[in-house]
Amino acid sequence: MFFVPFVVAQNGSRIDYFETIDGSKLQIKMVFLAAGTFQMGSPTKEHGRKKDESPKHNVFVSPFWIASYETTWEIYELFLNRVNNTRKADRGNVALEIDGVSSATMPYVNYNQEGFPAINITQYAASQFCKWLTAKTGNYYRLPTEAEWEYACRGGSDAAYSFGEKSTNIGAFAWHVGNSDGFLQKVGLKNPNSYGLYDMHGNAAEWVLDSYDPIAYIERTMTVNNPIVIYKNLYPRVVRGGSYKDAANSLRSSSRRFSSSSWKKRDPQVPKSLWWHTDAKHVGFRIVRPLDVPSKKQLSEYWVKPKKEY
Repeated sequence: MFFVPFVVAQNGSRIDYFETIDGSKLQIKMVFLAAGTFQMGSPTKEHGRKKDESPKHNVFVSPFWIASYETTWEIYELFLNRVNNTRKADRGNVALEIDGVSSATMPYVNYNQEGFPAINITQYAASQFCKWLTAKTGNYYRLPTEAEWEYACRGGSDAAYSFGEKSTNIGAFAWHVGNSDGFLQKVGLKNPNSYGLYDMHGNAAEWVLDSYDPIAYIERTMTVNNPIVIYKNLYPRVVRGGSYKDAANSLRSSSRRFSSSSWKKRDPQVPKSLWWHTDAKHVGFRIVRPLDVPSKKQLSEYWVKPKKEY
């Protein structure tokens, strides 16, 4: 396990923006979140909490942008199909060859629907999309850390949900087992949190960068700056937010879930796919862009490396 510090640099405008992807008319809305300290985890009396959310502790998060919506199929397919691999010159701060980014294989089952979250994607595949988008735009993108994700989800609230302490009003903000009819839904149909972020609770659970450690919080006795936990093992790794299949308790801002090899139970390949799960229709992702542009040496530290499984 290691904790990697971030360095903050004043090298970008602190406003929301739309990232336009060259060769298409598609855009990704990126919402700016200022640096801040928040209490990560849940108090002992929070309804539905689990031990891996303890103890509640102070975390400082550096400034970053985060996508307003979960990554949808029509955007992910630009990476998957690689129809246009060009980019405009002198754009962004990162020079990376697009052709040097690994291409994804086609999915086993076509769940691709415009406006719906891209699902059944491995953490590696989600991260490679971020790497491709970096090469395409010149702006550095990656998956959020677990701390960044919770900071964004809370929307400035210390309550169990971004909208309050009780789940009474959850139907206005989230798709869950009680209102989804057992199906994933289009993004952005529910109310956003106070930061303008949609579907942070429910719909598709979302990949973050961290490996899952049930006792990771115990070591954090003082304020921790930008924590991230990464192990070499492929499983388990963290997903956040809960999904359309989950009860309200699992959609709390502090609730933690994790990946399992069972998500590839029906994968017939040997080795199993780096890119796709066969049994994780509830898992998608959204992207972030830190205000600070990492050094060339640091660029790849937050892009997930491939790990074969037999």
